[in-house]
Amino acid sequence: MRRFVANKLAKTAAATLLSSHKTNGIRITRSSSSSFIDHHTSCISTPLLSRFFTSTTVQSPPTLTTTMPSRSITLDFINPKVIECEYAVRGEIVNLAQKLQQELVDKPGSHPFDEILYCNIGNPQSLNQQPITFFREVLALCDHPAILDKSETQGLFSADSIERAWQILDQIPGRATGAYSHSQGVKGLRDTIAAGIEARDGFPADPNDLFLTDGASPAVHMMMQLLISSKNDGILCPIPQYPLYSASIALHGGTLVPYYLDEATGWGLEISELKRQLEDAKSKGVTVKALVVINPGNPTGQVLAEENQRDIVEFCKAEGLVLLADEVYQENVYVPEKKFHSFKKVSRSMGYGEKDIPLVSFQSVSKGYHGECGKRGGYMEVTGFSPEIREQIYKLASVNLCSNISGQILASLVMSPPKVGDESYESYTAEKDGILSSLARRAKTLEDAFNGLEGITCNKAEGAMYLFPCLHLPEKAIKAAETAKTAPDAFYARRLLNATGIVVVPGSGFRQVPGTWHIRCTILPPEDKIPAIVDRLTEFHKGFMNEFRD
Repeated sequence: MRRFVANKLAKTAAATLLSSHKTNGIRITRSSSSSFIDHHTSCISTPLLSRFFTSTTVQSPPTLTTTMPSRSITLDFINPKVIECEYAVRGEIVNLAQKLQQELVDKPGSHPFDEILYCNIGNPQSLNQQPITFFREVLALCDHPAILDKSETQGLFSADSIERAWQILDQIPGRATGAYSHSQGVKGLRDTIAAGIEARDGFPADPNDLFLTDGASPAVHMMMQLLISSKNDGILCPIPQYPLYSASIALHGGTLVPYYLDEATGWGLEISELKRQLEDAKSKGVTVKALVVINPGNPTGQVLAEENQRDIVEFCKAEGLVLLADEVYQENVYVPEKKFHSFKKVSRSMGYGEKDIPLVSFQSVSKGYHGECGKRGGYMEVTGFSPEIREQIYKLASVNLCSNISGQILASLVMSPPKVGDESYESYTAEKDGILSSLARRAKTLEDAFNGLEGITCNKAEGAMYLFPCLHLPEKAIKAAETAKTAPDAFYARRLLNATGIVVVPGSGFRQVPGTWHIRCTILPPEDKIPAIVDRLTEFHKGFMNEFRD
């Protein structure tokens, strides 16, 4: 028995030695490990074995040391495309704002303001915009269907929200909102969205053309991944642009081909500019594959006229370009003389069918009047692509398995809200109209405030959620920015934040005509805080101009 135990302990010690060899970088194969243990068992001396019996502390056998190479992970070790991409909306100024916000908590009164006012990102509910009641009731019931049959539910939820929840759950396999769905999204929800698109445009929509995504951003990334194969592939993008596009193009290794919106004509999109930039790209060996149009505009807030959209469709048709239509702000139109028209509606009204023009339309539940950013719901409608290309798009979608189910449900609700006669219709309409009318008032107040400041001009906010005023800064301020090694608009934005707590994004983060400087300011802070923003902004700007006056 003692011999058995001794042999077992000897093998244990040898195994420990084997582990030590492996830890120190000595490779021992599976086939040799058994003989290694047997060999080292025979080499373990009796005194060593006696220590196993006489001491409660097992001493490790001698270890073999080898020199292991060490690697320091530096920027040159990672993907350079990641370094190249930038996203100013959550960049340096916002990081500073978050630091100041913590300082206000830790040391109240440490700054000349008592709160940070975030005007940097289209995130409505973070600024106290309330969600639409009907949407949230349906979501709650779908996520906890056990309460649907309870008598108390009838008193807490509207009849149409209960009915809609039953309809949606019947469309989801197993009624499980926590399960994966089809990679394009739940078929029944896509049916509902397609019906909503058809009602909006007056032209048929196929649910099989829809890919439901976690907001519009993943859909944009998916299309860039599909279209871009090298630096020689170009995407025409508006300047100023939403930095998702420049970042996505950089990440996928393509070339952003800029076309400049005309600030003098209210951020007009001129076909002559598109043609000029397309020819310039071709002369540099760049193959332009797609045109991005953001309507209503971000960060510029313009709404395209239908005639202008027709010209854009003709341009894409003539040049063989994929039209990428960012239409996430389609509900956000604030001027009576303008109306949103989808590019699909425009192209179909021109007589172009499914095979005539490749078109991808992006929509999101994050914007509009609903502002459900955190729910990450959206979709893209893909038309005009061959079955072979559609198969590749589906493959990309399937890599991500599916988008989240709550976002899918919300997308269907946004495209099919309560109708006349439904119990929730009046409250839904009141909530929707209240939000949109308030946004229109906030936009006008901020627009007037910017235009009332020396050296600032601001185009009308026709739609979306932003103003993009132009800063005509004194030369002394520009030189001060150069000394600080930063762009003049970033210099202004940082000074504004430190003095007032107002967070805006420098226009240089969106790109702009060289030699011009802007800031992007959202219209989203609560309406009762807008006067305070105007007062702080006005006082700061007067002081800034006096300090740097030439």
